[in-house]
Amino acid sequence: MNPHEWPRTWQPSRRDFLRSALVAAGAVTAGGVLSSCSSSLDPNTVTLGSRLSDKNSKVGVEDFVAMYRQQTGGDIRVNTVDSTSFQENVNNYLQGTPDDVFTWMGGYRMKYFADKGLVEDVSNVWASNGGGYSDSFKENSTGSDGNQYLIPFFYYPWAVFYRPSLWAERGYEPPKTYDQWVALNKQMQADNITPIGFGARDGWPPMGTFDYLNLRLNGVDFHRTLLAGDVSWTDNRVRTVFDTWREILPFHQPQPLGRKIADAQTALLNKSVGSLVAGMFVAQSFPAGPERDDLDFFPFPELDSAIGSSAVEAPMDGFMMRADPRNRPAAEKLLTFLTGPEPAVAYAKQDPQAIPAHRDADLSDFPALVRKSAELVQNAGEITQFFDRDTRPDFASIVMIPALQQFIGNPNDVDGLVRSIERQKSAVFGT
Repeated sequence: MNPHEWPRTWQPSRRDFLRSALVAAGAVTAGGVLSSCSSSLDPNTVTLGSRLSDKNSKVGVEDFVAMYRQQTGGDIRVNTVDSTSFQENVNNYLQGTPDDVFTWMGGYRMKYFADKGLVEDVSNVWASNGGGYSDSFKENSTGSDGNQYLIPFFYYPWAVFYRPSLWAERGYEPPKTYDQWVALNKQMQADNITPIGFGARDGWPPMGTFDYLNLRLNGVDFHRTLLAGDVSWTDNRVRTVFDTWREILPFHQPQPLGRKIADAQTALLNKSVGSLVAGMFVAQSFPAGPERDDLDFFPFPELDSAIGSSAVEAPMDGFMMRADPRNRPAAEKLLTFLTGPEPAVAYAKQDPQAIPAHRDADLSDFPALVRKSAELVQNAGEITQFFDRDTRPDFASIVMIPALQQFIGNPNDVDGLVRSIERQKSAVFGT
């Protein structure tokens, strides 16, 4: 997920809007930032383009690469680019000379490149080795034509994170319903604790709160059709989401538009906030050992008993193969290797946000938080990918990031907000 910063008062001209949409989709990019490894074709070597660029992630990649070399006798040449640059340049990358295999995301972002013919169908790998994945992971690896284009590797669920030691000291209990959550937040305020950490400067983090409110109020089908552009944003069900969000905004850290998500995570670490709606990446802000062991979560509370709280946001990352790979046998060999549970386990031991996607992954040596996260997803009624993975990237970044920031800055004009979103959505989706 890319950070984006837009002035809240900015209003695009049609020319600016269309150009910005192309940038968000990856069509207008800075040349030369992302390119494939250049080497003569070696039948035993496959090239891998990776956006897993932070320190822990790179070590995790090194570990499964070493495992691949040892087990297969083959070799992988890794081309690592920071995640933001990778995403901003991926469209040009795939239309140029990309690596044989590259890291990417499930859901709409996978389908986008499959529909463009920029990636290869890997259904043959799935047919022989895909039995270790849930139906939901298969669904989020499947293109519009019914074929699979992605090999799942890891995921990270979103939930409400908290520090058990602080809660035990204050006598707080994890809420199950919205009313219980509101009552708990009021108690935290009475105890001079800011109930919910919040950082909206990056743009995308508020999407997690919007998604969960929408899922709990309107269900998974509405979430998907809304983000597919098939439902008007002026629909009363959307207004209800924003109205409910407005009710709980006073429980959040003040002035969130000037705060990054990393700062909100630090506030949770320092116990200056009582909770944080976030993904498992919050664990990366907690030092391994006693601090990270004092991190827990509860599912986003239920708002409607008829809908329940079993839907879970769990963005999934995996591997795709470029169209017409230069070394197809080696690429398929690598993807087949990656369908086993061991490579993802090796990677996840280094990256504290990552939960191996394979159902047979041995998590017995992992912290309790990881095992609980896996159980949450395994028992989920439905799995969604996250707002900016379940919709067009240009709509998410050009329309919704400034719209959500506008709402956070002025939550009292929901009517004007949803009308503005609907007008811009029509320009993006062509409806």
